[in-house]
Amino acid sequence: MNQLTHFDADGKAVMVDVGNKAATERIAIARGTVRMQTQTLQRILNQELEKGDVLAVARLAGIMAAKKTPDIIPLCHPLLISSVQIEFLPDLKTNSLAIEASVKLTGQTGVEMEALTAVSVAALTVYDMCKAVDKTMTLDNIRLVEKSGGRSGHFKRQGESVDE
Repeated sequence: MNQLTHFDADGKAVMVDVGNKAATERIAIARGTVRMQTQTLQRILNQELEKGDVLAVARLAGIMAAKKTPDIIPLCHPLLISSVQIEFLPDLKTNSLAIEASVKLTGQTGVEMEALTAVSVAALTVYDMCKAVDKTMTLDNIRLVEKSGGRSGHFKRQGESVDE
């Protein structure tokens, strides 16, 4: 098992020094799901909610969140992100909305936290915009699906296709 990197020998929280690491292209893909009532998903897809285009607002919120990750998660480095993409995959059979975020940069540390934050905030935004009509919504299974670049190399979660 790998050692935790955000603690010094005395157990105090520290920001990892990435100054000596090589700058490489780094990509992280995260996913999560918002489960809801059938009517709620239909209203989102038909843009029939009074608050506006839920997916457009959630996409912007996710992008903004990825850029602000170090402001809300302690010990994350400020990064020059080159790309954030948010996709929504509605599933009418399961009354769910899958959210996928892909974050990219060339730098000395990874973007896993930025991708996870983007998915989380996009899901929270969907919830916020729809809570007046559906209090049963749940945010489920937010996870890292794949990452590449850096010293730790490539990771792909077993059983998941990136192009699902």
